[in-house]
Amino acid sequence: MRELIGNASCVLFDFDGPVCHLFAVRSAESIAHRLRDLAAELSISTLLTAELRTSPDPHQVLRGIARRRPGAAVLQRLEATLTGEEVSAAATAHPTPYAAALIAALSTRGRQVAIATNNSPLAAETYLRRHKLSGYVGGRVHGRTGDVALLKPHPDSLLRALASTRTPAHRALMIGDSVADLAAATAARVPFIGYAPEDSAADQLSDAGASYVVRSLEQVLTALIAPSFG
Repeated sequence: MRELIGNASCVLFDFDGPVCHLFAVRSAESIAHRLRDLAAELSISTLLTAELRTSPDPHQVLRGIARRRPGAAVLQRLEATLTGEEVSAAATAHPTPYAAALIAALSTRGRQVAIATNNSPLAAETYLRRHKLSGYVGGRVHGRTGDVALLKPHPDSLLRALASTRTPAHRALMIGDSVADLAAATAARVPFIGYAPEDSAADQLSDAGASYVVRSLEQVLTALIAPSFG
């Protein structure tokens, strides 16, 4: 892991998880329910499969409805509602331990920091401003676009981050907390460190092929500030 960090000129963070607990006050499950209520208001409840009707993941609900091709106006309404909920959640999100210190340390040691997330970039930018981290990221926030098909595990957000930082994939590093993050990093050929404070999440990442999984970002910070890397 120290070699990965030492080689990286740019570090890409997933947002919800590695940077903060976005839905710390209002749960993601409640937002998924809000999207289902909106689907009913828009008379598209028939597009909800049995899995989508009970899913606690608003991104899964949005992606699942999009696959049924409800029309651009409907998708825009659903995505805008999810964006509004995420931006509101960013105001009460809980910081991930050591994330701010790690972002600052990376930046002050000459590494570029970028965000590659399935969340709205507006939510990430709101959080970064609130916690005085925007200067370290420098506008390199790459989140959900209007094309839901490009959400991770598609590598789109990572590829945009690499382009914005002019970083070759092998000189980057992704820190993510999900199998989708790992799949996107693999597709983009970006080395990956999994963040998994819980046993179940750590097992899922390891089973999916993650070579490096940490329980705390303190481990990454410690490796970064080791004397050999300056």
